[in-house]
Amino acid sequence: MRAITATHTQTRRQREAGRKNSPRRKSNENQRQTSRKTAATKSADHYQLVARATKDAIRDWNLNSDELTWPQGLDSLLGYSPSGSGQTIAFWEQQIHRDDRSRIAASIREAIKSKAEHWSGEYRFRHAQGHYLQLLERALLVRDKNGRAVRFVGALMDVTAGKQLRDQLSHSQKMEAFGQLAGGVAHDFNNFLTAILGYSDLLVAEIQGRGTGAKYLSEIRSAAGRAASLTKQLLTFSRRQPLEPRVLEVNTLIHNLERSILRLLGENISVLCELMREKKHIKVDPDQFTQIIINLAVNARDAMPAGGTLVLKTETISTNGKSVPELPSGKYVRISVIDNGMGMSEEVKERLFEPFFTTKDDRHGSGLGLATCYGIVGQSGGHITVESELAKGTAVHIYLPEVAAPPAAAYRKRPKLPNGNETILVVEDDISVRHVAVRTLRMLGYNVLEAFRADEAKRLIENTAINLVVSDIVLPDMSGCDFADWMRINSPSTQILLTSGYLPEMTTIGTPSSDLPFLSKPFDPQQLAETVRASLDAVVLT
Repeated sequence: MRAITATHTQTRRQREAGRKNSPRRKSNENQRQTSRKTAATKSADHYQLVARATKDAIRDWNLNSDELTWPQGLDSLLGYSPSGSGQTIAFWEQQIHRDDRSRIAASIREAIKSKAEHWSGEYRFRHAQGHYLQLLERALLVRDKNGRAVRFVGALMDVTAGKQLRDQLSHSQKMEAFGQLAGGVAHDFNNFLTAILGYSDLLVAEIQGRGTGAKYLSEIRSAAGRAASLTKQLLTFSRRQPLEPRVLEVNTLIHNLERSILRLLGENISVLCELMREKKHIKVDPDQFTQIIINLAVNARDAMPAGGTLVLKTETISTNGKSVPELPSGKYVRISVIDNGMGMSEEVKERLFEPFFTTKDDRHGSGLGLATCYGIVGQSGGHITVESELAKGTAVHIYLPEVAAPPAAAYRKRPKLPNGNETILVVEDDISVRHVAVRTLRMLGYNVLEAFRADEAKRLIENTAINLVVSDIVLPDMSGCDFADWMRINSPSTQILLTSGYLPEMTTIGTPSSDLPFLSKPFDPQQLAETVRASLDAVVLT
């Protein structure tokens, strides 16, 4: 029985061996192997085509040997030769921006230690030409049967353009917020300055401009006037002040800026002014011109981290269409801002006036300063050029057309303020501004009432015959513009004069009709008296 069983077993094994070694079986096995190889080849081709379609770079990092291979994009995306030095992980680490290196390394180490299968991160990577790309990397961690990571395969996508757009949006939002803050600060200061200017003029009128006290008051008023100019610059920055090109004497303009520039530069940078002897004039908005010089001074400071000298130079030149091809022939004033700092390469100079181009890091430069300067100078009929060489400093030259000096202002006595006997209601929540306006108008003979809020003013209007309402646009309980609309319905015979530290078209709570008279803060007694009289006379004429 055992012999029979053994014989059957042997026979079965021989039959199985025969089938395995049969030509047909071998052919089928070869076909399956060929099919698997073909599928694998097609799969590899498919993945390579997908990678090429995305224009991404692919890196394959062997975590055991630290060997790094680049199946795709090392040359096309990053600019490095595949046969170069990119064969170890050290190459990849060295090209990451120093401010991103430790953060990315720590994040990858944490992913490797954990059980994660995927990792993603965004960092700056140095291109072979020297500039940095913003890369978004998504990686797969391949692990062995024990869960230990053995390979790190990442796809590197260039997201530089998207990062720039996000930065531009963020910068725009910051500037908008800062502009709103600047406008609000300027509005409050204009209220303070209205009181200072008003009381100063009232005191000068009382003492009739004689003695030491009058001189002191004159200095107070002069300081208030300079402060009003500063708030105007804040409103210009926040786009709440119209641009006003004026004829200005260049040397005086530069001399007045010198102190502001010194505060910006610090103690290790000196300022020299090389100004022409003769007085020459240009036509430009003074606030815009200030912005240009401040921007250039800040750039010069950043180019001299160890200290140096900044030269402000003015001179006149004549162009014939060839010396400065961008300018028509004529006479120009050239204002130069010269430093002895690090200088610039030819590549940087070529892109200098491009919006959002900057050689500074994200914390110190927006790339808008020089582009803004270029636009302002061009709008003023001029041109701006740059001379620079590495390690030898930079000279920025601004060319603006020379214009004739304005006629000398004729001397005239302080005019007598127009007066009247009509009834006027002053609606103002700032107590200092309200009191100085009320006292000025009463001094001029008017019957003056006052109110803190619009609801209080409405009660007075309903019970008293009032010829003119002088109202601030910003009131505690409602907009002065809405208050003006209420008056048109409920007291159409009463004229209204609106005041504000903002411009009327830029207030956030209503826009007054274009036919309503408007008085901008800060105003002095003369401006108030003349505007009030003109508003009352307009009622008579209509």
